[in-house]
Amino acid sequence: MTSPSSPPRYKATPSQAAAAPAGQPAATIRLNKRMAELGLCSRREADDWIARGWVRVNGAPAVMGQPVAADARIEVDRQAEQQQRQQVTILINKPVGYVSGQAEDGHEPAVALVQPQNRWRECNSRMRWGHEQLRGLAPAGRLDIDSIGLLVLTQDGRVARQLIGEDSEIEKEYLVRVSYGPETVNVQAIFPREKLALLRHGLSLDGQALRPAQVDWQNPEQLRFVLKEGKKRQIRRMCEQVGLFVTGLKRVRIGRVNLGHLPVGQWRYLAPHERF
Repeated sequence: MTSPSSPPRYKATPSQAAAAPAGQPAATIRLNKRMAELGLCSRREADDWIARGWVRVNGAPAVMGQPVAADARIEVDRQAEQQQRQQVTILINKPVGYVSGQAEDGHEPAVALVQPQNRWRECNSRMRWGHEQLRGLAPAGRLDIDSIGLLVLTQDGRVARQLIGEDSEIEKEYLVRVSYGPETVNVQAIFPREKLALLRHGLSLDGQALRPAQVDWQNPEQLRFVLKEGKKRQIRRMCEQVGLFVTGLKRVRIGRVNLGHLPVGQWRYLAPHERF
């Protein structure tokens, strides 16, 4: 395990502990959830590390399902850190006709494209391709079968939580080509301003109010959407509510990571210096 002279990866300070009323014990939380909250790993990864004996709480070996206080000292063995450094995050420009996750209705998942021959020749990562990189490689967010653009596939639970966790504030940017009634050109000129305002704020899906969105015209037939949530087919369903028909949808940015010139159907590694 981590030697006594090595600093722990995380040690909560008293100011970070949940304050409990006088005379009552401090609130506790499951260890795997606490580790995920601290950004150390995903819950599943935490359970794996605990099972391997790679986690200590206040100096003692951790056990599965252990409750911990907010100020508990959590130490992680260097083997876990080394395993985590080997995990990959891949950016792919998903084509139309591929699903984001599991194969369905005869359509292949986007991960099927993650093969050496499809790696973008301008990918400057020193990472070498290996079949082990496909193990546990999962989409961090959806992209409809009839949409194209930036899709993130990752083995790293920290990345997944950052992008699709309940408390995620990561922006996703889309370019959306639309028509309005019989019009397919200069939709901007005839589309009511009050309906554009509704796209920005005021619509609901599945009985829940949508968070405010940035929606602006890029050109007379194309809108730019910036969202901080990702309900199923959200943009298409939003547009339907105001009379717009989506004829093309492309995701061009997630957080600070842009699709850039990555060709359709090709992929690259997330570079070490890139952050969402």
